[in-house]
Amino acid sequence: MTRETWATRTGFILAAAGSAVGLGNIWRFPWMTASNGGSAFLAVYLLVVLGVGVPGLLGEFVIGRRARRNPMGALRELSGSRRWAAVGAVSAVTGVALLSFYSVVGGWILRYLLVSVTGPVTGGAAYLATPGAYFDTVSFGYEAAAFHLLFLALTGGIVLGGVRRGIELGTKVMVPAVLVLLLGMAGWVVTQPGAGAGYQFFLGFDLAALRANFFAVLGPAAGQALFTLSVGAGTMVTYASYLGEDRSLPFDGAVIALLNTGVGVLAGLVVFPLLFSQGVDPGTGGPGALFVGIAGAFAALPGGNLLAIGFFGVVTLAALSSSISMLEIPVAVLVDEGGWSRRKAVGVLLALVAVTGTVTAVRPALFDFVAGTLVDLLLTGGLLAFLLFAGWVLRREAVDEYVAGAGPVAARLATPWLLAVGVVIPIFLVFTLLTTAGVDARVGFWPTVGAAVAVVAAVLVGLRRQAVA
Repeated sequence: MTRETWATRTGFILAAAGSAVGLGNIWRFPWMTASNGGSAFLAVYLLVVLGVGVPGLLGEFVIGRRARRNPMGALRELSGSRRWAAVGAVSAVTGVALLSFYSVVGGWILRYLLVSVTGPVTGGAAYLATPGAYFDTVSFGYEAAAFHLLFLALTGGIVLGGVRRGIELGTKVMVPAVLVLLLGMAGWVVTQPGAGAGYQFFLGFDLAALRANFFAVLGPAAGQALFTLSVGAGTMVTYASYLGEDRSLPFDGAVIALLNTGVGVLAGLVVFPLLFSQGVDPGTGGPGALFVGIAGAFAALPGGNLLAIGFFGVVTLAALSSSISMLEIPVAVLVDEGGWSRRKAVGVLLALVAVTGTVTAVRPALFDFVAGTLVDLLLTGGLLAFLLFAGWVLRREAVDEYVAGAGPVAARLATPWLLAVGVVIPIFLVFTLLTTAGVDARVGFWPTVGAAVAVVAAVLVGLRRQAVA
């Protein structure tokens, strides 16, 4: 079976950026920013994206292009080890877990878009009158499960089209549309009275607040960075496996990270000024903040129903651009490793996620666990495994793959990059997990750092013994 490839470099960049540019930026980013101090969270988030996200993105690219296989096949082929194959197989589980809650949120968005479109005919969108009560009514239950299935069907239809005719073609339309519509809305919001307070909350740099809350926001900021860049799930391993050798991985990774971060900041420049202009507290609402807060703002604005159509249209496109990448991970595993046809793989996985997503749609506590704790653990653990593999199993092969197609400046950074992905970033990821678990509050900062170093050192000793054996 001939393996598919991207038709163009632009197609790959937009597909990878589309995976990153999704609900993580427009739904989760404003919610997490508001819940963690505004500009202090933004500062830590940007640091993590630059210092951890981009090198991690390149680590997954190197593995995927080197092996030209899905995460499970790539780790098995490059290491010759079934143990590493099992580690790679977890990516398929991560993709299913991600889609099991993501499609539920996608269903919320489809519902809001549908209600917005029919609003002019029905006398106004139903959520405009009582945003909070409306969201509480529709967010979970069997109607929410039905919209989850609709969103899942749209996702499956795109992935069924394949790499070029489905994923690449779809993201070439969706990602530019998201950027244009967000830019237009950001330009409009600046004219609203009271918007300045939103810009101050989002962009105002407060060094004292950052110092006081750095470790409190580190875990959420790291989780958000990994989620929005789609690292740790094997998405970028899968997408890079469809690449040619002439592409500069450092350049492509930088462009993708820039696009992703730009959309997140743009979303903040729309959401926070809009909320503050209407006197809405951005820190309330949790996962429903986007729906409750934004809907409340639209209710108070002239022409709010039409604005809502544009906004939820943007969010729908962004959601689909990410959900297709989540489904593509296990699809690639079944096609590459099981020899399945794409049609069969998509059909079986849609049936599986239809069940798991329906369960999360009717059980709010399970949704919160999957969308928060489970996903953060899977993404952090997944990225940790990929980076250790690149830094200590591939080693010189990783450097060779990194410099292939890269320019002279990027090539000179290859050795520092290998040190970062093999030692520095793994220590940071373990430290983040420990601080999230509250270890630093019990034993102190430096003992927690020492524990992170000890954990990574023990893993590295194990990898060296395995290599010698």
